[in-house]
Amino acid sequence: MNPPFTAGIETLRLQECPSWYYLLREFDTLYRHGSAGGSRLIRAHRKRVRDGLSLIIDANPELSLRPAEAKPVTAHLYRALDLGERGAVQGVTRALSRVKDQLTWEYGYQKVPKALARKYAYCEILGPRGPVRAEKLVLGFVLFAPNTTYPQHSHDEIEESYISVAGSWSENDAAVHAPGSLILNRPGLEHRITTGELDPCLLAYAWIGPEERLVSPGMKLSATRKARVARGI
Repeated sequence: MNPPFTAGIETLRLQECPSWYYLLREFDTLYRHGSAGGSRLIRAHRKRVRDGLSLIIDANPELSLRPAEAKPVTAHLYRALDLGERGAVQGVTRALSRVKDQLTWEYGYQKVPKALARKYAYCEILGPRGPVRAEKLVLGFVLFAPNTTYPQHSHDEIEESYISVAGSWSENDAAVHAPGSLILNRPGLEHRITTGELDPCLLAYAWIGPEERLVSPGMKLSATRKARVARGI
């Protein structure tokens, strides 16, 4: 187990907290192994994530945990972890389970549709708001309930990848992604996520972008198609 984090106790560094250290090592494994499918862009993205993560691990930064916070969708986390234990990325699933009670789940939007608020949340592991602080790289997890539609959205100046940990999902209705698969979203690309009907979906993600954008990504959901048509877009 990790040493306790208590107010008034000296701040601990990453390598003094094995569960967090090994979780980042598992992220390195996710982005070091597996095929890029012949894609030069995906290969380069994987390397940027690995290189950025290696620098952070070597620096052995202080950990800064925020209070743990659940959201309605985290009731599905145990099922997602159970599925992940049987899948292609068991290592990261086990490592995540060691810190699951210390995670800060959030929405990232000022206004979240009521239906989505019960079916989605994410937690940052490394980044400007993560327990492991970093300015140029964000790593985390996003959890979806079964039968969820995550509306059309995009990220300005942020390159984003997802690696499936548990459950099946599709992006822009283009393909079905299973555990172990990676998808890359270039900056500004609008994308919409749907999940399977029976099981939750857990994705690991990485963001790369300018420091000022990662600190304040300005996440917003795109207008619906009906609203865009009404505005003549």
